[in-house]
Amino acid sequence: MNLKQLEHVLRAGGSITGCREIVVVGSQALLASFPLAPEELLVSMEVDCYPLENPARADLIDGSIGELSPFHETFGYYAHGIGPETASLPARWGERIVRLENEHTGGTVGLCLSPADLAVSKLLAGREKDIGFVRVMLKTGVVSETTIRSLAAELNPEQASRLDVMLTVCRRSV
Repeated sequence: MNLKQLEHVLRAGGSITGCREIVVVGSQALLASFPLAPEELLVSMEVDCYPLENPARADLIDGSIGELSPFHETFGYYAHGIGPETASLPARWGERIVRLENEHTGGTVGLCLSPADLAVSKLLAGREKDIGFVRVMLKTGVVSETTIRSLAAELNPEQASRLDVMLTVCRRSV
């Protein structure tokens, strides 16, 4: 996915839900900080997101521009409407949000996770694809291990421990 495609999803999501702010918590959030991110970080064709003002309207996103929808079939990318509880995030993630708002978002604002918060979320999810994603983030300098570790203080003890373990796993092949 590229920035233009993310802007399109935001525009469509805002129009469908009637909400001005769409939170982007998946890997494509990286485009707000790194529009020209390394290709290996942009392979996903889905935008995990929800409307900030009314998260329940994520169902409208899923049903209208989600996987296997006419939108997906037409454009080759789609939105995955999720709930705010889907991603495990540091307590103050909202303070580090990267706003994506321009003439191409049609009045909708993408509230995209910072690279460090995205890395923490992916490490806490712990799926192989997420670990691989963070490995590439570390290898390409998109985020540093020090920055990720600094966010452990915003997690509960169990999450902080898991983050430490998952970073160790990542470090083995960086």
